[in-house]
Amino acid sequence: MSFPIMRHRRLRGTAGIRGMVRETVLNVLDFIQPIFVTYGTGVKNEISSMPGVYHFSLDTLKEEVDEIAALGIPAVLLFGIPETKDAIGSSGFAEDGIVQEATRLIKQWYPELLVVADTCLCEFTDHGHCGMVHTHTVNGVVHGDVLNDASLELLTRTAVSQAKAGADIIAPSNMMDGFVQAIRAGLDENGFEHVPIMSYSVKYASAFYGPFREAADSAPQFGNRKTYQMDPANLREAIREADSDVLEGADMLMVKPALAYLDVIRTIRDQFDLPLVAYNVSGEYSMVKAAAQQGWIDEQAVVLEMLTGMKRAGADIIITYFAKDAARWLRG
Repeated sequence: MSFPIMRHRRLRGTAGIRGMVRETVLNVLDFIQPIFVTYGTGVKNEISSMPGVYHFSLDTLKEEVDEIAALGIPAVLLFGIPETKDAIGSSGFAEDGIVQEATRLIKQWYPELLVVADTCLCEFTDHGHCGMVHTHTVNGVVHGDVLNDASLELLTRTAVSQAKAGADIIAPSNMMDGFVQAIRAGLDENGFEHVPIMSYSVKYASAFYGPFREAADSAPQFGNRKTYQMDPANLREAIREADSDVLEGADMLMVKPALAYLDVIRTIRDQFDLPLVAYNVSGEYSMVKAAAQQGWIDEQAVVLEMLTGMKRAGADIIITYFAKDAARWLRG
């Protein structure tokens, strides 16, 4: 055998050596756990397409938050399902809105637990779109145009109301042009200069959101979101979207979904130096859960490998429905 020869296996021989040279390490501090809060009392209903994920009413929420805090997960992402909806999503920016009330309770129970408020209108509008809509009917079929600039005022009102309720981070997910600048200005004008914006900068019109539609009761009543969410085929466009958000004042950038977009995560990581968030979305979660329930995969091994891949691609923070499970597994 000719020499010199590189014996790469020397650094794989034992668990101790593999751990010592490991390049990417998952930590519970990397995770944000989403929570779905709804109206009513005594509600803890499992979402059928997302095993292990529940709708909570305000009176059952503490048990979930207690568990998250005990596991050392540093942050939650709040989604609200209101009792009533209208054309402008007014319950999204109401002082007594479901997200606002949940935020106050969580900050009362655990002041150090970070509350990230999803800032969008789709859960609160009766048409299910992420902004104001102008509708018209052609041959009996309803068509609608999402109004970009008119939506910014409502999204800003929502962000300000969430900050007033105590949200630590505002996370606008609507994909309207100029949304970061509008929300930054609104927060600053209302004395919330200290509240950071975690922008859904690169959000694709993805088929992986299917289970979330059930979870958040936010399916569009007509059309789709392809006029404002990104085409999954595009990468260079992602750079333009992120660049706009940086210029407008974003404090953190996000790529959503994560699993089929690891190349996008790496590209954004290489192009920008802001903290980068990957959203491990509902469809990614549900596929793993379904396969695990059939006994086809080792759920723990697959989830930790998947999350490690997201972090290796460049994510600093991972929003995942697996956060609680992953925190337990990492404890060993």
